[in-house]
Amino acid sequence: MSEGEDKQLLHLVFGGELKSLDSMAFRDLNDLDIVGIYPNYATAHQAWKSKAQMTVDNAHMRYFIVHMHRMLDPDSDSKAGA
Repeated sequence: MSEGEDKQLLHLVFGGELKSLDSMAFRDLNDLDIVGIYPNYATAHQAWKSKAQMTVDNAHMRYFIVHMHRMLDPDSDSKAGA
């Protein structure tokens, strides 16, 4: 990667219905909603917020942002922000 190139900070947005409000276990893993993979936190947050707002009437529905770049390169946290 050249010095002028920005590092990709991939983020996954996904969600699903939880078994209960005090659990992080999903009701049906086959029914997870994979929203997408985004190049930075800002666009991932926009997608997360949109999906969360669409499902606000279902208290068991939760959406999450996974910092994929942290899993792909665990040492990146000391080099770059979220």
